[in-house]
Amino acid sequence: MHLRFSQDLEALLKRISEEPLTLAAILAQTSERGFSLAIALLVIPFLFPVPPGLTSFAGAGCVLLGMQMALGRRSPWLPKKVAQFKFPQAFAKQLLHNIRRVMRILEKITRPRFSRVTGNPYVWRFNGLCITWLAILLILPIPFTNPLPTTGILLLVVAMLESDGILMCAAYALTVVITAACGLITYLLWQAPGLLEQWL
Repeated sequence: MHLRFSQDLEALLKRISEEPLTLAAILAQTSERGFSLAIALLVIPFLFPVPPGLTSFAGAGCVLLGMQMALGRRSPWLPKKVAQFKFPQAFAKQLLHNIRRVMRILEKITRPRFSRVTGNPYVWRFNGLCITWLAILLILPIPFTNPLPTTGILLLVVAMLESDGILMCAAYALTVVITAACGLITYLLWQAPGLLEQWL
């Protein structure tokens, strides 16, 4: 039976309430869906303010998983140190509660569509490339941009889990917009000293 993303999160939430949840445990029980679920759990915190340094760790994990997808792997692999990372119970439970509400709203407009597209192995690889690129943008120290690549990655994740080709195409378009926005912000920051001198 096909599980919705919110149902996957519900199951993870119950497990977290009983024991600390590691990425290795998620990957072991969710098989191919583990790619999407692990990526989602790594990037979801960046929708909110996070401590410095966490971006590099989670972003590196997403890059590694995205590259494996781009290479066509269906069974994810993570280094032991990353795989044994434990999500803090209190933080993870509150986070998953909030995201579950958002996902249930999103799932009202998502459904399996264009299965020939979503099931294509080359689309799987292209999604991996997009996730890798967005994760790199997440790692780069561009101020105030964390929610942008995070949103793009999450849309791709939900589109893959729900086999929604329309949402997937929307995620591709958003990836282009996010890339342009991050480039513009970087350019404006680079030009900021000169612009300030001109204004003053």
